[in-house]
Amino acid sequence: MVAFGKKLRENQIQEWQGYYINYKLLKKMVKIHARQIEVERQDHHHILKDFSRLLDKQIEKIVLFLLEQQGLLARRLFTLGEWHDVLLQQTEGLSISELQEAYREVGRDLLRLLYFVEMNAVGLRKILKKIDKRFGYKFTDYYVKTRANHPYSELRQVFKHVGIGAVVGAVSRNLADLKEHHGDFVSIYDQPAFSDQDPVIDSIKAAVNRLSNSTDFLHYLSKHALIMREELPDPSEDDDVEQRYHSMSLLLNLANTSLYMVNTYIVVPTADDYSLSLGAAATVCGVVIGSMAVAQMFSSVYFSAWSNRSYLRPLLFSSFVLLVGNILYALAYDLNSLSVLLIGRLFCGLGSARAVNRRYISDCVPLKLRMQASAGFVTASALGMACGPALACLFQTHFKVYMITFNEETLPGWVMALAWLIYLLWLWLSFREPPHEPKNKTVFHEPNAAVLVNDAVEYGSTQQLLLNSRVNSQEGCEDEVQECDDDEEHSHEKHKPVNSILSAYRLLTPSVKVQLLIYFMLKYAMEILLAESSVVTAHYFIWSTNSVAIFLACLGLTVLPVNIVVGNYISNIFEERQVLLASEIMVCIGILLSFHIFIPYSVPQYVCSALVTFVSAEVLEGVNLSLLSRVMPSRLSRGTYNGGLLSTEAGTLARVIADGTITLSGYLGENRLLNVTLVPSLFICISSIAATFFTYNSLY
Repeated sequence: MVAFGKKLRENQIQEWQGYYINYKLLKKMVKIHARQIEVERQDHHHILKDFSRLLDKQIEKIVLFLLEQQGLLARRLFTLGEWHDVLLQQTEGLSISELQEAYREVGRDLLRLLYFVEMNAVGLRKILKKIDKRFGYKFTDYYVKTRANHPYSELRQVFKHVGIGAVVGAVSRNLADLKEHHGDFVSIYDQPAFSDQDPVIDSIKAAVNRLSNSTDFLHYLSKHALIMREELPDPSEDDDVEQRYHSMSLLLNLANTSLYMVNTYIVVPTADDYSLSLGAAATVCGVVIGSMAVAQMFSSVYFSAWSNRSYLRPLLFSSFVLLVGNILYALAYDLNSLSVLLIGRLFCGLGSARAVNRRYISDCVPLKLRMQASAGFVTASALGMACGPALACLFQTHFKVYMITFNEETLPGWVMALAWLIYLLWLWLSFREPPHEPKNKTVFHEPNAAVLVNDAVEYGSTQQLLLNSRVNSQEGCEDEVQECDDDEEHSHEKHKPVNSILSAYRLLTPSVKVQLLIYFMLKYAMEILLAESSVVTAHYFIWSTNSVAIFLACLGLTVLPVNIVVGNYISNIFEERQVLLASEIMVCIGILLSFHIFIPYSVPQYVCSALVTFVSAEVLEGVNLSLLSRVMPSRLSRGTYNGGLLSTEAGTLARVIADGTITLSGYLGENRLLNVTLVPSLFICISSIAATFFTYNSLY
């Protein structure tokens, strides 16, 4: 991984060199002030004032140049618009082609400007993180609060790129008008979804999406997967990824994700009855469901490490272990053994290969397909979550074959064992192991950013075009060799993947820790709701297994519609941090509505409170993982102990504790189970809301 300072020097557009953020100076000032604090020669107030003034000057330089370039683009568009009005009355195809090319040239220059803004925005975020890390207090919170919320904010110009949308709209509309000149006229405002956009427009919109909170459904789902990436990835690596990509192998990874989620939730409606059949209390269902999560905490680590060397072998092992685990789960009924039942679920947890699935998408899917693959990962998980309880409705039967019982309690195990056997054969026959990434890879640098942009647009690329650019900056390098070495601060050591959970934890900023706490909270609340549903509904409403299964399936089916609404509408209107806080409050309200106090507990109260809690938690999970991927240190984007693993471990730990809480609360009686399990959920939820307020401005 290349340090950002070096990447900034290599990728900046040379004629704009003097207008970029002076990252080297800012890093140097961080070191100087850090040394002065160590010898107690400066107080924090002085540092706040000094750095605020320095950043203000840097941002002002960037913004004034940005406004100047926007004005030049606007003037060119105005001139082209006058030419456009004249040409629409004529039929000379050559003149129209020339005008189209002129608009494309404006689009390419706009793309360069967007890349300029992106590089500076990333540099500002990194400097703010460095200040917080080196000085041990929340400079980012102070700076964002005083600058971003000001009516004359220049910081908002960098992060929200006000005004660029009008230029994008003008280029898009005019190119569409010219393309339809010889046919039936269709404006992008009349049928925006059906307009065949020029490749340069696709590239510009992709760049705008990276800079803004605005997103669409696929972008939203892809963030939901928390598949880590670098802030400024080097697309020269994408050629190797193209060679490793295999569509059937990707499909097998998505199928593994979906089947595992089915395996997780297919037992929830019948776990309490199974426990009773084996002579245990109904609330032991918490241990039965949670034992899978316990094993998953360990399997996530070794599967993540194993995926550094291979993808096929861990997937084969996972499928085999899940096959054995489901057979043991089913045989526990005839063996009349709760131990065999729990061992079977532990085996299922040891087969959790979601870390491999995420890693395959991150390392073996090309950049242009990674968003769709990440969205597919989330969709496959959501479908599996809904299908699991729904399948339990189909198992209302009881018969024996050679002393082996098939009923609503054992059939989930037998059906999943058959599914994993079929999947294992499919995997063996169809999966293609990708070639290993070479340890020492030569990277060729292109001589000019503009040439690359022109070529990419000509061939219809919609990737992060200018991220490929490598500007030749050899002039004066002889005088700066030593400075470059000092500036990188031993970048090779700094940017190596971490090698332990503790090392990864030390890299976490307060913002990341709060987001992990929120993820823990929502997974805990959801697990309490889902895992105890069969016991609670049987106690209060005498629901059958079918009723519980249908209820849980309906909850699962809300996942995709909720994500569509949030991804297409809510996230385009509100900031992610606003949606995050509102969702936390709604989860808290849902938990409060779930308590059984004074009045008789009714089905409408339970269903409505469950729906509010579950839907709010789903919305919260999406924005939480989106923010987490943005504030996660870049060093955690690769390796075994990456950001995805940390979030998985946090969520799995929450499920383990929630399931253990259900079982322990069962000793107090089923009549107290609901309220006792909701108290920790409420406490953690309130704590996460308070922590969100504490780091709210750092999420800008």
